[in-house]
Amino acid sequence: MLSVIQPGAVFKENLQKLPPIDGVQRINLMDGNGAVVASIENQPGKQGSLAVYQYLKHVFGNLDAKAAEHGLAIFAEHTADARKRPGAHPNIDRLFEIVAGGAPLRIDIIPAA
Repeated sequence: MLSVIQPGAVFKENLQKLPPIDGVQRINLMDGNGAVVASIENQPGKQGSLAVYQYLKHVFGNLDAKAAEHGLAIFAEHTADARKRPGAHPNIDRLFEIVAGGAPLRIDIIPAA
């Protein structure tokens, strides 16, 4: 199990504290019924989110309110931007929803083939 990092104010610096995403094809987020509600692919533009969600899985197990709060801190300046522009950062919007009382999600890491 990984230790919890102390996020700073800059996402890029926080990202350097997270485990690498080599070997991860994607992450599936599952609801309480086991249905996939979202996927984060290992591709440019999504790799930061992939790294954050992988880290949250290793540290918290599931994506509950406590994990979501920590994720928002890791996203740093992107969290502030997401508050101003709903829909621009769907992987951060999802964390807002869970913090606000939304149902927790299971995080499944799908390894690369």
